[in-house]
Formats: sequence, structure tokens, C-alpha cells
Amino acid sequence: MIALLLAVAAQAAPATPVLGPIGRQQLPAKGCAAYLWSATDRQLVAMATADPATIRIAIGGKTVDLARSAGDGQGKLGFPDATEYRRDDVTARLTMEVVQQEGLTAGAKVPTGSLQVDRAGQDGIVIPVAGLIGCRA
Repeated sequence: MIALLLAVAAQAAPATPVLGPIGRQQLPAKGCAAYLWSATDRQLVAMATADPATIRIAIGGKTVDLARSAGDGQGKLGFPDATEYRRDDVTARLTMEVVQQEGLTAGAKVPTGSLQVDRAGQDGIVIPVAGLIGCRA
């Protein structure tokens, strides 16, 4: 009976996740970058840069960069409180709490946030994220 349940569960699992890990990323030579991981499995799923304002994500196994199309809120370190990014038929919406603290120099922490990814004609996905922001002068 257990073997049957495991076989059914394996068939129900998607072969390629909609939003996957992006792998190791470098800090930009100048400016700030937010490194965001999935709060559920701790995989690095996004890197957003303040200038140029872009976000890097992996959709269906392919890494893509999207440009910022809108931002809302005062934010910190060049990142609005809520940001929308677009490229072709993909839209990503990032909201994150940026917390600067005395012991953390050249950056900040992102204790909570969410990343929503929508593709034309397909189901969207929303995942909780957390991370760190690193900056270079």
C-alpha cells in the first residue's frame, strides 16, 4: 500500500518547477543587490539589483533578467517597498521588508517578502522569500 502511495505522489510532482534556483551570483561592481531565497526550501530564487533595476529569476529551468517597470513606496538602498518587473510575457512582483541594523555594514537583511511571477496564459506563482542585501560603493 505504501509503495502505491509513493508511486502516485511521484507522478503528481511536477518534473520542472516553475520557479527554480538561479545558482551562485556575484555582487555588482557598484550599487546594491538583494539575494532572495525561498522561505520554504532555502534555494536562491532571485537576485534584484538597484541600478540597473532588474531581477534575475529562473523559470522552467531558464534564467532570465527582467527590467523594473514600476515601483511603489519609499524603500531603502535603492529598492522600493514593492517593485514590478517585466520582460516579454513575464511579470514579477517583489515586495520586501528591508531592515538596516548597526552591526550589518554595506547592506541590510530582508526578513520577509514575497515574489509573484505571472506568465501570459499560464498559472501564476507566489512564494515567500527572505534574504540579504549587499552593497558596494
